[in-house]
Amino acid sequence: MATSAPVPVIVLAGYLGAGKTTLLNQVLRQPGARIGVIVNDFGDINIDAGLVAGQIDRPASIAGGCLCCIEDVSELDEALEQLSAPRLALDAIIGEASGLADPVALAQLIRDRGSEHARLAAVVDVVDAVEHFGTVDDGGLPPLRYQVASLVVVNKLDRLADNEREGMVERIRARVRERNARAEVVGAVGGRIDAALLFDVAHPEEDPGQLPLRDLLIEAAASGNPLPGHEHDHVHAHAATATSEGVVDAARVLAALERPVRGAYRMKGHFAVRTAAGARGFTANAVGGYLHLVERRPPKQNVLVAIGIDLDESEARAALDAALVPADAEAHGPSVMRLERHVRLSGGGDTSAGTPSSSF
Repeated sequence: MATSAPVPVIVLAGYLGAGKTTLLNQVLRQPGARIGVIVNDFGDINIDAGLVAGQIDRPASIAGGCLCCIEDVSELDEALEQLSAPRLALDAIIGEASGLADPVALAQLIRDRGSEHARLAAVVDVVDAVEHFGTVDDGGLPPLRYQVASLVVVNKLDRLADNEREGMVERIRARVRERNARAEVVGAVGGRIDAALLFDVAHPEEDPGQLPLRDLLIEAAASGNPLPGHEHDHVHAHAATATSEGVVDAARVLAALERPVRGAYRMKGHFAVRTAAGARGFTANAVGGYLHLVERRPPKQNVLVAIGIDLDESEARAALDAALVPADAEAHGPSVMRLERHVRLSGGGDTSAGTPSSSF
């Protein structure tokens, strides 16, 4: 019997006042997106109730507010199980941490939950372009939070002069790179980023139930006349896709997923390799150093997609094509062991009975 792919869980972190809630509200306005949200219970999160209700039955809340400090982790388990229920068919679950929460502890907490229907997919750290070096990074050793971040959003760039913005993003990017060479660092105003950096969304006409407020926001944005405070000025992500038939070389495709082409923040796809046991299929999702691999039936077509802000589409497509070159030879033992290790670390096993590819 086929089982649903686990829903990706995105940890949304950031120091007090960095703009986490603003970014979250922008994400919830994406046409077609179905997002579950784990919210704080003590009121420092002001998610528009209409927007949240337009995505899921109801937001899940954690008593006490700080996800990484809850005394009873069963509350988090319950929230994840509620939101990852297959009947909701969510694109992603976003857990917003309080401004003082430790992203390292929170990421580990969610990773250790071992939920059958949810998986840690990314850690997004929102930083204040003006206050960051006075509150979070004192210029000494780079904060450990950089180590677990898959996407760092340098928000509130509008508070800087035009000629200072690029320099600030580069300064923060350099500090992040001291801890984490794979994290993507992007600038933003008003928390506006391209949703393609986080998840895939359906076309608007495929969304069966939107509330009037959400309809209004989406319609205004599509018309080119956004509502006041919701102007569309974020940088778009680029994407490159490659396909092939048959089976591919396990070592080549693993190299592409473990060490993505320059500029790629996300990698996703599915592919088949030949082993001593016959053809085996896998679905892959790689985000900022996190690689999630699930075994599935061998697909009819191999597909790899790379997504990133600074992605050179031609260069990326060439790299993806090289990774998916058909190879009839049986995969070498070390490559098969690497595949199986990634599957184990992803919390999966042999799901050859038919696990559909993830939407993330």
